[in-house]
Order: sequence, then C-alpha cells, then structure tokens
Amino acid sequence: MDVVSQLGRNVRTIRLGAGLSQEELAFRAGLKRSYLSDLERGTRNPTVRALGRIADALGVTPSRLLRDPEEPGTQD
Repeated sequence: MDVVSQLGRNVRTIRLGAGLSQEELAFRAGLKRSYLSDLERGTRNPTVRALGRIADALGVTPSRLLRDPEEPGTQD
C-alpha cells in the first residue's frame, strides 16, 4: 500500500478511536480541517513537521502513523 494512503488511514482510525472530529484534531494540531481531510483521503502528502504535529495531537509517535497494521509485529 502507498505510504500516504496508509498514513491517512491510520490517522482516521486513531482519530475515531479517540472520539475526535476532524475539526477538533485539526485545532489541536494547528492545521486546517480541509488539510486533515485531504490527508485522511490520501490526497495530501504531509510535511514531516505536519506529521509530528498530528502525532502529538493524537498522543502517538509519528512512526505509529506510518506503519502498516497488517505487517507482523506491528499490532498495537
């Protein structure tokens, strides 16, 4: 799977698990909601800085947002 799509899928999964709306996560990360929406759909290639801000807002490591949950040894 494409890493940008995987990132978007992981952000959405973690965000929903935390009970956050896109608007709330965007606010916490200091980003626009439309940027976050594009990222979750896999149509936005985020900067490393944006990746770090999103990870901080979700309370996870940046590497958690990039990994494929289907790969062995990556289950949370």
